[in-house]
Amino acid sequence: MTTLTMTNAPSHEPVMLKECISALQVQRGGRYVDCTVGGGGHAAAILEESSPGGQLIGIDADPSALRVARGKLKPYGKDAILVNENFRYLENICTRYGFHPVNGILFDLGVSSLQLKEAGRGFSFQQDSPLDMRFSDRQAVTAADIVNTYAEPELARLLDRYGEERRSRKIARRIVERRPLRTTLELAQAVEQAVAGVRGRIHPATRTFQALRIAVNQELENLELALEQVPNLLGSGGRIVVISFHSLEDRLVKGFLRREAQECLCPPGAPACICGHTARLKISSKKAIKPSPIEVQANPRSRSARMRVAERI
Repeated sequence: MTTLTMTNAPSHEPVMLKECISALQVQRGGRYVDCTVGGGGHAAAILEESSPGGQLIGIDADPSALRVARGKLKPYGKDAILVNENFRYLENICTRYGFHPVNGILFDLGVSSLQLKEAGRGFSFQQDSPLDMRFSDRQAVTAADIVNTYAEPELARLLDRYGEERRSRKIARRIVERRPLRTTLELAQAVEQAVAGVRGRIHPATRTFQALRIAVNQELENLELALEQVPNLLGSGGRIVVISFHSLEDRLVKGFLRREAQECLCPPGAPACICGHTARLKISSKKAIKPSPIEVQANPRSRSARMRVAERI
């Protein structure tokens, strides 16, 4: 997810903006859904390209992000509908606003610069703040709850699954030894102590923070639920575009698109098809689209971005 230049807000250009508009095949008068509207950068470009007559629903679980998006999209008036909700309720939201069928649906996944830099959110170990990591304060479980209550084996499994952390057992053991942990710096220091002497391209706590954020916000589960609703909402020729930033998201998206592009899901060698599945999507590019070297140089955060595109048939 990305943010854009706003007064008193972090500055960050939307990732792969031109590629996104091209992949969505934005058309005048079209209807679009930005499932992770963030600061509104992609949404503004979609509305600009689809005018006159274009409409967009922008969804975000984070009320702080919506406040920024509301300012950015104010010039588009009623053509921009902003909804403070999790995209797991995508179909319900579109039905509520009579937004069906749509011409395109965008997911720009992950955590935004706005969230990373906002004091007190706990997403980053670059500043000391409470271990929160919730996208919305309506959510009950915080990162502190997980860190301080999970049993050591359960915590190790979480770090391995969501962070793909090879040293998950060592880190989990050290976290349990250091409890209670209340702040981001306390957690980062515990991780550093657990893997003392190990060097890498990224800070040793990066994968731990990723794992906790994903778990707190149930990101993969919510993404899976939302993707299942996409084919029901897209009109013929409508596009789904997903920008992901780590392999867990990308594998999930890739698997979903491949499945929905197949006519039959029965096991190989089955004498006859009994699943009743028919292809609903056509994958537009077999390989993920990556940001250009120029964009990566200008915006290092974009280097891990991967875009996947499919069309409703």
